[in-house]
Amino acid sequence: MALPDHPEPGPYASYPSLVDRTVFVTGGATGIGASFVAHFAQQGARVAFCDIDTSSGEALADALGEAHAKPLFLSCDITDIGALKGAIADARSAFGPIAVLVNNAANDRRHSIAEVTPESFDAGIAVNLRHQFFAAQAVADDMKARGGGSIINLGSISWMLKQGGMPVYLTAKAAIAGLTHALARDLGPFGIRVNTLVPGWVMTEKQRRLWLDEAGLKALQAGQCLDGEVMPEDLARMALFLAADDSRMVTAQDFIVDGGWA
Repeated sequence: MALPDHPEPGPYASYPSLVDRTVFVTGGATGIGASFVAHFAQQGARVAFCDIDTSSGEALADALGEAHAKPLFLSCDITDIGALKGAIADARSAFGPIAVLVNNAANDRRHSIAEVTPESFDAGIAVNLRHQFFAAQAVADDMKARGGGSIINLGSISWMLKQGGMPVYLTAKAAIAGLTHALARDLGPFGIRVNTLVPGWVMTEKQRRLWLDEAGLKALQAGQCLDGEVMPEDLARMALFLAADDSRMVTAQDFIVDGGWA
């Protein structure tokens, strides 16, 4: 398979502190997550990632392994917290203590207020919010033992824009700002930094296929200050900075990558 969002050589930063650092990415088989996996591998990190999309995850690991240390793919449903903790334990066994956690996994399925049930509400929170807390809990002792680490929670500008048509998703994504602040305060004394990476409308294959119609394109052009499309690699490059020692005094912050929309 083609590598996702492969950066052009030359103008982008390299981070020596990421070499051999153990990174765990949730939802890393496709889209933005696959770009995180690829970019960390290209920096020389030891990358483990999980996803329910086994075929895409295995293909990505194989493709990246042709030029870099092969990432470890772990098939896992992140809404099953026991399975998620097991995947993190497997990554630790393979590569050593987790130094960087990228809480990427999410599902922005559209839904109306009327159709939400208690069960679907809980499912939306589970896939978009709950796992971020428990993944952070599972890596905290690793980071404490090594004297620090970086947790990167993925948010969204959707709730900032008051976007309609997916109220449970917006609720979960808004809550991630509070989660980041809480974790940053409690883990800060151990040198663990926690930040929120907030994407705008990122042009993944899924977004183009499902939602980028003429009206969406007009909204994108009207909303962004910058011309062009926000791409997965734009998020990945910010994540590299937040994971590296270059951002050693940065925590409890939101980093919005949206072309100036929010």
